[in-house]
Amino acid sequence: MFDIAAAGLVITALLAYINHRFLKLPMTIGVMSIAMLLSLSLVGLERIGFRSLLDYEAKALRSIDFPELLMQGMLSLLLFAGALHVDLTGLRNFRWQIGMLAVIGTALSTMLIGGGLYLLLPMSGYAVSLGPCLLFGALISPTDPIAVINMLRSARGPESLSTLIAGESLFNDGVGVVLFTLIATITLTGRSPTVSNTLYLFSREVLGGLAFGALLGLGTRSLLKRIDSYQEEVLLTLAAVVGGYTLCNHLHTSGPLATVVAGVLIGNRGQALSATAVVHSPLNLFWELLDAVLNAVLFVLIGLEVILIPWGKAVMVACLSAILICLAARWLSVGAPAHLLIRGLPRRSGLLLTWGGLRGGISVALALSLPSGEHRDLLLSMTYSVVVVSILAQGLSFGRLARRCLEGASERGSE
Repeated sequence: MFDIAAAGLVITALLAYINHRFLKLPMTIGVMSIAMLLSLSLVGLERIGFRSLLDYEAKALRSIDFPELLMQGMLSLLLFAGALHVDLTGLRNFRWQIGMLAVIGTALSTMLIGGGLYLLLPMSGYAVSLGPCLLFGALISPTDPIAVINMLRSARGPESLSTLIAGESLFNDGVGVVLFTLIATITLTGRSPTVSNTLYLFSREVLGGLAFGALLGLGTRSLLKRIDSYQEEVLLTLAAVVGGYTLCNHLHTSGPLATVVAGVLIGNRGQALSATAVVHSPLNLFWELLDAVLNAVLFVLIGLEVILIPWGKAVMVACLSAILICLAARWLSVGAPAHLLIRGLPRRSGLLLTWGGLRGGISVALALSLPSGEHRDLLLSMTYSVVVVSILAQGLSFGRLARRCLEGASERGSE
């Protein structure tokens, strides 16, 4: 396992260098694109008789428990690092809107995607029941805000829009995982929980995760203000993230939600209460570097995984349907409600929220965690297609779209 970890880190570093030196794309998008090209090149070599390299890559990837690596290893660190930079004041100003978009929006997106696929998949030759379709809706609804937030800031977008996108994306990860778990319990086990039991489980996961995260963040913040050594601050925050996430798993509450809440509280208050300004700078730098490294490794793995995804003509039609349905569901569940109900946002904020809803590693990990079954390969192919298209097409074009929308809004405002 150590050999595979070392090889993965070396490959990630080399791809990051190539991207920075030649492609100059956002790092996560660049390394994933190069990793995909490498894997597809090995597939091409296999077609002309050079099979050993492809077999070695496939064997190495199958030896990695991707769901375990992400959900129990990397996710807590990535969410905490992202939450550290969310402005608590802005989050408070939009707390109800973000809460509605993250909870109701994710649930609505799950139903819209599941229902849409249930109606359209038979046209592709697949007779899939509603349960697996809703399962796909739950795993594909969480979004990844990292690349979008950076591009929105470079386009000089309003802080309110950045806060809304970041808050909604960070919290919908936890809600999506909870919905996926509930639907998987019903679909894969055949058990149909009562309405009261479902509400209890959902409340325990969501409300319990939020409450535990608040306690964790306040407790860690209290410890941080009593020390003036960044080494101990790093250790305390690492312990809070890893230990808190693990404890949430044992308490059956949402670890992702707890991690986000703790990160917001520590990021906005813990630094101000530290003894000196020098202390918190290395702490910020540590989490920024860790976030960059983990994201790079994650997106390289996503790019390499392309060789393990089953493809075919019928699958490609189903994948195209899934891509279009996911975009439509994102608009109906998040883009349009935000545009209509939230004041103070740019005129085309609904479009930016829709196009900025990039899918990421959580969706791939949840799809890979599905047990072998009749529809697993189809769900995995659709998940991978939506993730890759959202990262490459939406991710690469979002910066230009944001600049046009925001420039147009400022020009109309000056007239």
